[in-house]
Amino acid sequence: MAERQVKIGLVGLGTVGCGVAKLILEEGDRIAAKSGLRLELACVVDKDTKSSRPVKLPKGLLTDDINKLLKDDSIQIGVELIGGTDAARTIQLKMLETGKDVVTANKALLAEHSNELFNVAHRHNRCIAFEASCGGGIPVISSIRTGLAANNITQIYGIVNGTCNYILSNMTSKGEDFSEALAQAQKNGYAEADPTLDINGLDSAHKLTILASIAFGYEIRLEDIFVEGIEEISKDDIRYGGEMGYILKLLAIAQKEQDDHISLRVHPSFIPEQNRLARVDGPFNAVSLLGTATGQVMLYGRGAGMMPTASAVVSDIIDVALGNSTNTFGHLLLKPRDKTKSLIEKIDNLQSRFYIRLMVKDQPGVFAQIGNILAENSISISGILQHEGKGPENTVPVVITTHPARQSNVTTMLDGLDKIDTVCSKPVCIRIVNVPEI
Repeated sequence: MAERQVKIGLVGLGTVGCGVAKLILEEGDRIAAKSGLRLELACVVDKDTKSSRPVKLPKGLLTDDINKLLKDDSIQIGVELIGGTDAARTIQLKMLETGKDVVTANKALLAEHSNELFNVAHRHNRCIAFEASCGGGIPVISSIRTGLAANNITQIYGIVNGTCNYILSNMTSKGEDFSEALAQAQKNGYAEADPTLDINGLDSAHKLTILASIAFGYEIRLEDIFVEGIEEISKDDIRYGGEMGYILKLLAIAQKEQDDHISLRVHPSFIPEQNRLARVDGPFNAVSLLGTATGQVMLYGRGAGMMPTASAVVSDIIDVALGNSTNTFGHLLLKPRDKTKSLIEKIDNLQSRFYIRLMVKDQPGVFAQIGNILAENSISISGILQHEGKGPENTVPVVITTHPARQSNVTTMLDGLDKIDTVCSKPVCIRIVNVPEI
């Protein structure tokens, strides 16, 4: 069977861009044998045309002029890999307006501007493919859109940030402080020099915005997601949680109820140590999906890095060239924002179990004070952990786990505990999540 040539324009020759170029240039025969497509890298655009890179491009391919890509009508697919939102948004819009389908790994842009971009793509009869935006080399988006198309997906639980997972894994297995684990992640290339977007939970929230949108069929915005990061996590809490049978992970969680209300949140979560997600360590990612027909489906693999993400980008290029993405994107019809906003549950209305650690004075009557405040807020204790031995200023740590309680009640309870004189520091509160395994 004859091969069909497909010309590609690539914008952004950073880490992932170099990986994409390597795969197209070095794996062309393998790709052609599997797909019948001969991918040709026709133009590569980057503002830096001088630096050496781990891929050798044919002479004359690299330029800093985006118009060489936009004005070349023979280029059918534009790949945007520059990251950020402002310039990337402009480039994607221009690609669509000049008749090119778009492939992107830009999770931040999609989380903040997907509605606009999708509408423009539909108007110009083009498609946007974005498998690489969530989970690196894990095919989670295609699994939701096609592999699980017969399911009503009601729950998503994801470890979707390798930096945070590496840090928490090291704090758990090696007893490192947060700062030590972060420094090790940076040394090993798992964390950026400025890791803010990872450790404050926003990177995970970007990905959850995309995953929940396509799984539930809602126009979701980043502002809909409650976000807590891992910056304040202590190795002491990881140790105490471990003694009670829990492992700490940063989870991205989306849940849809029977009345179509949804909850969306990213936060540190204690999960039972026997749960499959608890065993996802280091820089790896995993996403657990709950479907009405399949039960639980878990996807696991490398969630970032040059080649895993490049693999997802090239997969999207192939899918677009074959026409598969055009079909699935054409049916990506999300519930409009005016019908979505009222269905999103506020965090205060949600129920959860909680881990609470208090540093209290070692004197009679402390538990009575604590118990009274919990009772006043309708919070029931499920377990208590206290070690012998005293800390600074005659204090001892007390760990309490609760039965399911409403978030608003817990917030009021924590304020009350913080005000009594026997509690000597701000209470630590971490949610306990029971991830279903069906």
